[in-house]
Amino acid sequence: MILSVNLAAMPDAFDYCAELVRGADRDRYLAALFAPAKQRNALYAIHAFDIEIGRVRELAHAPLPGEIRLQWWSDVINGERREEALANPVAAALLAATERHRLAAGKLSELVEAQRFDVYDDPMATLADLDAYAERTFSTLLALAAQILAGIDAQQVSAPAGKAYAIAGLLRAFPQHAARGQLYVPMELLDRHGVRPDEVFAGRSTPGLIAAFRELRNLARCHLAAAREPLPTLPREAMPAFLPVALVRPSLDRLERSDPFAPAEIPPWRRQWLIWRAARNPRRIAG
Repeated sequence: MILSVNLAAMPDAFDYCAELVRGADRDRYLAALFAPAKQRNALYAIHAFDIEIGRVRELAHAPLPGEIRLQWWSDVINGERREEALANPVAAALLAATERHRLAAGKLSELVEAQRFDVYDDPMATLADLDAYAERTFSTLLALAAQILAGIDAQQVSAPAGKAYAIAGLLRAFPQHAARGQLYVPMELLDRHGVRPDEVFAGRSTPGLIAAFRELRNLARCHLAAAREPLPTLPREAMPAFLPVALVRPSLDRLERSDPFAPAEIPPWRRQWLIWRAARNPRRIAG
């Protein structure tokens, strides 16, 4: 049961969410600026929520406190911990946005459950596991954003587009993950290319690792291609939800020309330009 919260009476909570997103993920912050003002706060609320649960490992430093933090969010989503939720600006804004836009608690719970993988050091086992992780994280987030903006189920676009975005993001974050002993590149893929985890954690860029990265980039490109055809069928109101996906293809192009442990980043000014260009012509989002 979602708490009854007055969306219009919470400017401080929504301002907090906007600033959190602006500082932690400027791409999503800029993309949301292309949404109507009356829906922008809800977008910042779900993105701030995603950022909060995504940094649980960094804040908790160990699995047990990480699990406790994630369980707190699960309780909040399910209507528990009323006073605590209303005292937390991200939780309060999330619940208000959920009530106004009729977001399914199950979708929000999917985001939380997916993050449980992050608090442990167990490696990603298979490509199927990676696919499921990507769909439960960014695909779910895109679907929620499309619902906020257009009141639609955009699964035919959000599923592949979110997977492409998530894989590109994991490749970009590979050095940070390796430094803290995490493996999102599936063991199935590493084994196939003869890469040992100890080589990854030692920061050694082997021919096998480069080949594994090539395979993951190709997988991301396939997902992006799968989103390309149904994207124009969505109402234009939904398009701001997908603007961050416009960065996937350029990111993959740069990753192709760089070492796995030194991923080439798109400069901030160009990221902003790519989002602006996609907002003017949505066909560029997955193009």
